[in-house]
Amino acid sequence: MRLLIVEDDPVIADALIRALRAHGHAVDHAADGATADRALGQYPYDLVVLDLGLPGLDGMDVLRRVRTRGSHVPVLVLTARDALEDRVSGLDAGADDYLVKPFDLPEFEARVRALLRRRDASPTGRIEIGAVIVDLDGRRAYHGAQRIELSAREFGVLETLARRAGRVVSKEQLLESLTGWDDDVGLNAIEVYVHRLRKKLEPAGVDIRTLRGLGYLIDKAGVGG
Repeated sequence: MRLLIVEDDPVIADALIRALRAHGHAVDHAADGATADRALGQYPYDLVVLDLGLPGLDGMDVLRRVRTRGSHVPVLVLTARDALEDRVSGLDAGADDYLVKPFDLPEFEARVRALLRRRDASPTGRIEIGAVIVDLDGRRAYHGAQRIELSAREFGVLETLARRAGRVVSKEQLLESLTGWDDDVGLNAIEVYVHRLRKKLEPAGVDIRTLRGLGYLIDKAGVGG
């Protein structure tokens, strides 16, 4: 999953980025509202963590612009503004959740997981593809009781394909979901990750289909053609 952190405090931003990357997410960081607004108009994020007290363009304005563009990306607001009217204003403007500073990282991580589950209508945090169970919260995959050993990038490919099971996912879409601004990864690497993942899923009877010129697809039943 590709997430955007919008936070002008470098200490807080660094802690959030480290926590999310430790869970296998690709993370971009914007330190001001104008940069965040440009990024949100250009990249397809899976979740945004948004501070309200930003230099230049205020976080509330960033949020309103996101919703005005018709984006339904989940937004978790982080702010020191703890008055009731501030929370109500944030939620009314389109925030999906609201966390007041200071906060504990475990709670932050739990709220991120909850928003991603809600986004995918997966209350259990699991997706079943044939005989494979994809544990989104634990970022693991299982064939029955046996864990399938995957690298972070391999799991990222599986997660993206599983979340869009039955739909074609292009190489470009996979690349965008796996990498942030600072990652030097090309489309050829996607082919390598898919090849490795395909071999690891083969014993479970799950196939990643290649549709030449279009991309990749995992059928919901896990059976390829």
